Amino acid sequence: MPEFKNKASPDTIYQKPQTKVDDFSFNHQVVDVFPDMIERSVPGYANIIDGVGRLAAKFAVPNTLIYDLGCSLGAVSLSIAKHNQQPNVQIVGVDNSSAMVERCQRHVDSYNYESPISIKEADIVDFKLDKASVIVMNFTLQFIKPKFRDALMAKLFDALVPGGILILSEKIKLGHAAMDSAIIDLHHDFKRENGYSNLEISQKRTALENVMILDEYSLHEKRLLTIGFEAVSIWYQQFNFVSFFAIKGQ
Repeated sequence: MPEFKNKASPDTIYQKPQTKVDDFSFNHQVVDVFPDMIERSVPGYANIIDGVGRLAAKFAVPNTLIYDLGCSLGAVSLSIAKHNQQPNVQIVGVDNSSAMVERCQRHVDSYNYESPISIKEADIVDFKLDKASVIVMNFTLQFIKPKFRDALMAKLFDALVPGGILILSEKIKLGHAAMDSAIIDLHHDFKRENGYSNLEISQKRTALENVMILDEYSLHEKRLLTIGFEAVSIWYQQFNFVSFFAIKGQ
């Protein structure tokens, strides 16, 4: 995973009791601690970032775009740029958080890969896409309102060239109460082992309750196949954090 040139501040956002826990948002407070937050909260995050870059490299096509939708601080964009060997490929990162975009632009500018990276501030639901060989949404769709998800995925399918791929990383529901409970417990153990207290875990969960709506993997798969993707497969999973990809037929 590309390293951040400036060391991130430690994530202490939910360390103290809050009378009212506001809905989670990608504001300046979160941006300041994001690298630490994501590393301590998402199992296998570094492996996913590196793997996305390697997978994208296998499907990148010369003279096309690669989109990183919901790019946050640009880790996926940089991983793709690092691994890409195809000429005339431009990487476009898109995020709707002005705080993220500002910091992301400075971060990607500190690297010098052959494939150029441009960062744009926009809502990906409305963002116009040009022809792409690879589109990545890394833990982004879960923050899109469910009513917009089918149309958004159809738009991404239309933007892909034949043989192109969509890579999605998502936290998922397992669809079975006992299994969900066990996996959630394992994730909370992971967070405790990374220094989060029970209070921090509880308050973060409350903050995310209304803004991060999870789907089951079966729904993701059905949605993508119904839209027209030829095949869908999981390539990485740890607990209920899954990364999968769908390929558009030739």
